[in-house]
Amino acid sequence: MKKNNYKNSRRDVEVMRALAEIIRGDIKDPRISPMTSVTAAHVAPDLKTCKAWISVMGDETEQAETLAGLKSAVGFIKSQLARTLNMRNTPDITFVLDQSIEYGAKMSKLIDETNAKPLEGTSFSEGSE
Repeated sequence: MKKNNYKNSRRDVEVMRALAEIIRGDIKDPRISPMTSVTAAHVAPDLKTCKAWISVMGDETEQAETLAGLKSAVGFIKSQLARTLNMRNTPDITFVLDQSIEYGAKMSKLIDETNAKPLEGTSFSEGSE
């Protein structure tokens, strides 16, 4: 049974913030897109593993290159994370591509396009009941 208490949530948020700062400021790999953000992180209760969800604004090739760049820099990221956070163990990081932001932007665009089109065959008049 998973125990999701305040301490675990706080640790996840701190790891997420630290990863975002490392990716934004410390990594100089040209494959990693500047429009990369860490949307979530989950550290296992034993502090051995961490799953980090990243979002990349861009096409599929840009997303794949960014994911490959992050996977190749995972050792550097882990060492920087160990310097930044005071944890008993520094977790092994697994990056997962999160497409929820891109999906939300696409749905918002479709809704806006649908709302902008007038409905055909219907006429709305005020006060006709």
